[in-house]
Order: sequence, then structure tokens, then C-alpha cells
Amino acid sequence: MAEIFDALPGQEVPVKSISRSLAAMWASTAASGGAAPSADDAKATQVNFVLHLGFNTTAEDAAEQFQTVVRFSKRYPSRIVVLCPLKNDEGVTDLRAKIYGECHLGKSKADKRCVEFVMLSYPKSARQFLENQVSISLSTDLPLYYWAHRFSESGKLADYRFLLGRARRVLIDSAIAPVDATTFPWPNPSSLRDLVYSRLLPVRQTIGQFIAGYAPAAIVTGLSVVKIGHTDALKAEGCVTREWLRRRLAACGADLNAVKFTTGPATAGDLSVQFEYTDAAKYFRWSGDLKTKHAQFEADFGGGPSVLTAAVSLLSPEAALSEAMFF
Repeated sequence: MAEIFDALPGQEVPVKSISRSLAAMWASTAASGGAAPSADDAKATQVNFVLHLGFNTTAEDAAEQFQTVVRFSKRYPSRIVVLCPLKNDEGVTDLRAKIYGECHLGKSKADKRCVEFVMLSYPKSARQFLENQVSISLSTDLPLYYWAHRFSESGKLADYRFLLGRARRVLIDSAIAPVDATTFPWPNPSSLRDLVYSRLLPVRQTIGQFIAGYAPAAIVTGLSVVKIGHTDALKAEGCVTREWLRRRLAACGADLNAVKFTTGPATAGDLSVQFEYTDAAKYFRWSGDLKTKHAQFEADFGGGPSVLTAAVSLLSPEAALSEAMFF
């Protein structure tokens, strides 16, 4: 993971002088005419955010997630701590630190959205000092959000209880997380949010709005099979859509013991949903093509056929972050 730390942008500084180095960085930026927080709003961040890059992260992937957080900060000024654990740390005993900052100007010079990054590279032997250093690097009066990205084992991540227990939200991505990530007994399971579920928001909205136009009884009476189709790249999205539909149909009064839920290869589009009924005249079909951003509805819940086209997409990575964190 040393290559990840080295590949991330920023200026390496002594760990013991992170705060002074950040102040000097902004002073230098302002002196050269760049956008920087003024003295009275230097701490006007809205959230603390910890991005924990697991052992399965590559340098290219780390750089991509770094830019995702930068784009997120354009809306939510943030203090970001990026944790880069060393996988092969033989002979390494010390923490290393980098700092980085950006300010984005809005419609006026007074409208500045600033982000500060502290990157920490650490070997296993220095793990005991990490909690103190992370605490020092964050703003004490702001809520903490924790994104665990590409971690290799849930049990190893569970060792970071000082983050898991303190965080208002713990973010994972079930498409790339260990298979037990959503069921693991985390210290505060109610804080867990899946980025797959978040980026599916436009899909959930468009299907939900269409179905909401019908009486619940018409939707669930005689329902026997719910099929979710997906491409290989959207397997996690297919599984999350299945579980979402299971919950929503139960809320409509469906007897889940009488309904079979399946996932498999999509026969139309990138993601699809199909309801089958004991009455063959009833049906519901939805398919979405994420390349063209078009979706197709076909349905008959007993009152006559209906066909509708709609837009469909997944949320951008930065929008999925905000959805998972705040909603």
C-alpha cells in the first residue's frame, strides 16, 4: 500500500506537525493568489470523513476514490482523513502523513467550498497509535462518516471499533465488499449504509412511482414470482433490488411465503424486474438500459394494459455518497 500513499496527491509532512502544515499550506495558497479559507472560516467544514482504503485497493482505484471525495466536497466542505494501511510492512514502524487542500469558488468570492485532506500511511505495528492521530486530524465538533473501501475481511475491519462505533454512518459497497459485510455483527449495525442501495435511488424511484399508481391489493393479489435480471457487472445491484422489492411488496400486503424471488441474467437491458401472477393475464415488466438511460414499463394489474417509457440511471459516485450519508 506504500505505492497508494505515494500515488495520492499532496505534500508529505511530519506526522507531529499536521495542523501547522495545513495552516501553512493555506497561507501559502492565499499569498500566491489562490482560493483559500479566510481566517474566520478556516474551520467552516460541515463533516468529518474517513476514507479507509483496504488491501484490495490499487493505486488507480485510490486516485479515483480520492477524486470522488473531492467532487463530494464541492457541495459539502469536508475534513477528510485517508487511511492507507501497509500490507507488506516488514521493517516499517512509523506513520507517514500527507496533506492536501482545495477550495472551489461559487458565484462569488465569498462562496468558497473547501476540503482538507490528511493522508496517513501506517504499518500494523503502528496501529495502536492510529486512533489518536485520526482524532487529532478531525474536527472535534462535527459528525463523522466512515467509508470502508475494498476491505479484504470483515473481521479485520471490525478491529477499527473507534471508527465503527463513533461514525454516524458507516459506508460499504456490497458489490466489492466481503460477502458477509451486510450481515456482520458490526458495533453499531444501524449506522451501516450500502452504496449499491444508494446509487440505485433513480431506479427505486421510477419503479416505485409507477407502482404507486395502483392499489396495493391489485399489485400483490395472485403474485407468485418476482424475477430480477442483471448483467454480470450489476449482480450486486440485482441482489439489492430483489431485497428492496421484497420489503416493499411486504409493505403492500404480499404473503412472502407464497412468492418466489429470483435473480439471474437480464434478458432485456442492464437491469430488469418482472412480476408473474397465478392469473396469466396479469403482469408487470420493467427493463432499464443504463447506456441509453432509457427504461420501459409494461403492466396489467387487472385494469387493462399500460406501456410507458422513462429515464433511468444510477447515481454518480459522489451523489451516492451524499445519499448514503444524509438520507
